[in-house]
Amino acid sequence: MALKVGIVGLPNVGKSTLFNALTKAHVEAANYPFATIKPNTGIVIVPDDRVNELSRRFKPERTINATIEFYDIAGLVRGASKGEGLGNQFLANIRECDAIVEVVRCFDSGEIVHVENNVDPARDVDIINLELVIADLEVLERRHKKVATKARVEKEVSSVFENNLIERLIKHLSLGRSARTLPNVTLAELEFMRKQLFLLTAKPIIYVANISEEDYANPEASRYYQILTDIAKNEKAEVIPVSAQIESELIDLSDEDRDEYLESLGANESGLDKVARAAYHILNLATFFTVGADEVRAWTFNNGQTAQQCAGIIHTDFARGFIKAEIYQYGDLLKHQTELAVKEAGKLRIEGRDYLMKDGDIVHFRFNV
Repeated sequence: MALKVGIVGLPNVGKSTLFNALTKAHVEAANYPFATIKPNTGIVIVPDDRVNELSRRFKPERTINATIEFYDIAGLVRGASKGEGLGNQFLANIRECDAIVEVVRCFDSGEIVHVENNVDPARDVDIINLELVIADLEVLERRHKKVATKARVEKEVSSVFENNLIERLIKHLSLGRSARTLPNVTLAELEFMRKQLFLLTAKPIIYVANISEEDYANPEASRYYQILTDIAKNEKAEVIPVSAQIESELIDLSDEDRDEYLESLGANESGLDKVARAAYHILNLATFFTVGADEVRAWTFNNGQTAQQCAGIIHTDFARGFIKAEIYQYGDLLKHQTELAVKEAGKLRIEGRDYLMKDGDIVHFRFNV
């Protein structure tokens, strides 16, 4: 599955520095607006200790982790929805993403220019949110003109559903609120907002608080971080504290030196690892594994997908000629140590095409085409 996450924020909040650290790339991170004109892209591994353990046990020729594609999207400014800065282009780039990571500056600095002249997380979030809301309202109003008549005259079920949803959304967004906070929304409505209406503010969001090096060990001490946390609570969103500057310093360190440096800062995990993992999970994704002497691999699937659908993630022929799936859980392998012992303990199961896959399943698909 090709997962795309867009990194957004005002100019000079640390987006490109964060992207550099995430992808170990070296895009321009200049101290002026619009240093990023085209969305830079990078593939990021989803941290998963289970992959490392499986690789240690099976000693394959290659090991492949689950990944996410991150887009470093140039900074939005006031008026982006009306074309200010390079607004229209940037909004189109965000629309192509599955989820949003919004970087919010949560530190003071006399050296790094803030496009609004001072640090204020609440104002910065409001600026970004308003531009996305305005862009969504324009989409909804155009769509409403087309569907309202059909819903009223033809009374087609799908048209009535869409029209009612759009009218609720227009009323909600007109108050400056995001589509993802629409009250009493059903899963069907949420799916429609994301996959049919392509609303920017319906996309899952993670807030990244770019904090100072001094606040890294104890982000709760930062009043800016607390402000952002309160905002996120209202949206039921996650906030991850990250010092983009520290993370950029970790890029070229060995794993051992990196862990030692993090420990000296009072942290046991990189903030970027948390970002990658959170981006994976807010999309309701999970992981199954295939193992063997040739390859250990983590495969991404949507929670709720069947064994046959997951077989198709590997190859369409696997789904087309699906016979059965031989499955056991990662935890059972740890407990019993070997695949043979897992089988002897009765933990290896034969599942059919309608079996709902679970996170941590280790599977061998049988098929015939």
